[in-house]
Amino acid sequence: MNLHNRILMTGAAGGLGTAMRGRLKSNCNLLRLSDRLPFGPAADREEVVVADLADAAAVMEMVQGVDAIVHFGGVSVESPFEPILKGNILGAYNLYEAARKQGVKRIIFASSNHVTGFYRQSETIDADNPPRPDGLYGLSKAFGEDLARLYFDRYGIETACVRIGSSFPEPKDRRMLATWISFDDLHRLISACLSTPVLGHTIIFGMSNNAVTWWDNSRARHVGYVPKDSSDVFRDAVYAKTSAPDLSDAAVQFQGGMFVRTGPFNQ
Repeated sequence: MNLHNRILMTGAAGGLGTAMRGRLKSNCNLLRLSDRLPFGPAADREEVVVADLADAAAVMEMVQGVDAIVHFGGVSVESPFEPILKGNILGAYNLYEAARKQGVKRIIFASSNHVTGFYRQSETIDADNPPRPDGLYGLSKAFGEDLARLYFDRYGIETACVRIGSSFPEPKDRRMLATWISFDDLHRLISACLSTPVLGHTIIFGMSNNAVTWWDNSRARHVGYVPKDSSDVFRDAVYAKTSAPDLSDAAVQFQGGMFVRTGPFNQ
């Protein structure tokens, strides 16, 4: 549904930003795209802004005149703390402050399944389970979710904290049979969050209609997200190209996969 004149999408040069760039044009009249470094010219019905999320003045200008924000920007993998601090923590604060001052009332925040990565794969959790981040990246996304809560409670800015699982053309391994979300389903989810009448502060897990799942989205039914794709059609191929899991491996025991045993604090 096209309910917005101008939507801002940060992180436009990243993997998900690239995948959503064409799709999000159906949700607005004009799509403003932003990333930290130059990434090419604007296409039809696009605007391009180069801005570092750690630069408050640049973010303030970037947000001016938009009706809603889809926030993919920042560091998207486990890394040392300094870039995460600048991109994901300071950057998120700058974005919400700019949204408050510019009067933007709805944000789709790309959170991550790594906010809850230290729950076991034998557990099913929902939005009421407390965060158990599996690294500094997951920790920064937990901060973003709390920041969004503060700005909703104090200023009425609605946010969907979308805990994205694994969004690729198809699942790459057995873990992704549970965490996979297709690009089309991710767009359906973002569209639902942009168009639902009352969003509030909502945590929703970004997953397709997979038979195996660790996440329960019953707390977010008001969003109206109905996935149409499933990892199940890839199951036989994934099993054929991967070996049986080692149940003593922490990456197999916990929902965060490899993130639970990688990171700068292990060096």
